[in-house]
Amino acid sequence: MLDIKQIRENPELVQQRLTSRGDKYDLQPILALNQKQRELEATRNQLQARGNEIASQIPQKIKAGADPKSVEIEALRDEGKAMKAKISELEPQEKELKEQIQELVLALPNLPSESTPLGRGEEENVEIRKWGDEYIPQNAGIIPHWEIAEKMGILNVERAVKVAQSRFITLIGAGAALERALIQFMLNTQIAAGYVEVIPPILVNTDSLTATGQLPKFAEESFKCAADDLWLIPTAEVPVTNLYRGEILSAEDLPIYHCAYTPCFRREAGSYGRDMRGLIRLHQFNKVELVKFVHPNSSFEELEKLVGNAEAILQALKLPYRVIELCTGDLGFGSTKTYDLEVWLPSSGKYREISSCSNCGDFQARRADIRFKESGKKGTQFVHTLNGSGLAIGRTMAAVLENYQQADGTIRIPEVLQPFMGREVL
Repeated sequence: MLDIKQIRENPELVQQRLTSRGDKYDLQPILALNQKQRELEATRNQLQARGNEIASQIPQKIKAGADPKSVEIEALRDEGKAMKAKISELEPQEKELKEQIQELVLALPNLPSESTPLGRGEEENVEIRKWGDEYIPQNAGIIPHWEIAEKMGILNVERAVKVAQSRFITLIGAGAALERALIQFMLNTQIAAGYVEVIPPILVNTDSLTATGQLPKFAEESFKCAADDLWLIPTAEVPVTNLYRGEILSAEDLPIYHCAYTPCFRREAGSYGRDMRGLIRLHQFNKVELVKFVHPNSSFEELEKLVGNAEAILQALKLPYRVIELCTGDLGFGSTKTYDLEVWLPSSGKYREISSCSNCGDFQARRADIRFKESGKKGTQFVHTLNGSGLAIGRTMAAVLENYQQADGTIRIPEVLQPFMGREVL
């Protein structure tokens, strides 16, 4: 959530940075409502001050000898009652204005950082670096991952559709083992890098999704339990970030690093017709997520470290990839700066996103009211939150099935996964 004070004091700058995202955002309704709310607040404060003054005058005058039933004292009492009545009228009006402002501000995305490249869409994202060109398979005729997985009997789509609907899959035998091996390897790697593992709820309430920015804007892309105020999580970022919602942390506790494996659920609204086969775009998928809570002074440095943590998985697996910095027009709703990691899928001859690592600044912390206090200093500050996939399991499996595919139709298992699998070849 953006700071209403920043919107009020620097509307042109905020408007400019919002416009760089490519959509139209009108700040005038927010500014008008905020002005009205501040005027009501000023009037209410004046009335309260006068009411307090009257409340102290009456006993003073009586103590000084005034008759409690005198005209003067009764007049003060009547004025005090009138103050209370006016305040009672203003308070609900002020509350309603605050709710209207809150609703409008919640719909605004985060401001792109000054270092985020300007651009209208993904075609203007900037390639930062590539890694692992020497690991790109040279053998021709690589079969798409879903085809070879179905031939090997480790992936079944038809039965998953029977059980659920399209865009669900079932992994069987070595397929399930490979998924589990990837999860364990990723968790072990991130724990060794200093992340503390969390197993969070995968059903969360509306406040949690609102805090991290999925609601209200992306309600249609989420699965909701109709009988409860509970939603299936789209990413572990949601429950892990909300573990600290409404808390004031100590500066000495920062940074806080968490990693979490969870199933994730997304409707993928608007993406039908793309990636209808395979493991790239499913309604249910597994992911290891990385979440950080850091001091504002170090958040961009922490973002670079976060990207490095995600890259470490791809490098250990020897999967070719590239790092892309997203431009303003392709930036996620809650992010101020984002790097995407894209893994090489030889069957399509393309790099495909496998991780998105974002610095959200204080955007989520304002919505979730997560603050910290520094020793010896007055007041509190909002933490900065960061998150990134470390990695999406299904997409990693797809990359393994294609990049490690042999000419004889077998799959060589990456060396780092062999201890988990107990074999070298599928």
